[in-house]
Amino acid sequence: MNTSTIRKKLSEYIKIADDKQVKALYTIVEREINEMEQWWNDKNLIDELNKRSEDLKSGKDKGTEWKDLKMSIKRSTVQRTV
Repeated sequence: MNTSTIRKKLSEYIKIADDKQVKALYTIVEREINEMEQWWNDKNLIDELNKRSEDLKSGKDKGTEWKDLKMSIKRSTVQRTV
């Protein structure tokens, strides 16, 4: 079963599950949900974002133009479907 199907089934299940079942599912993933919600507390992530921002501002990293990025994504998608 692919991830998309699993997401759909879980979403449908949560809509009809009773309170006890929803709380049990939440307990399983609570820590990960809380970590996702508080990404700004991840020092490594913030340091990396700051470094990349400074590299762009200073010209050390030239960045990528949107049209080039779009083309790269399209090529990557085509290669996967072949």
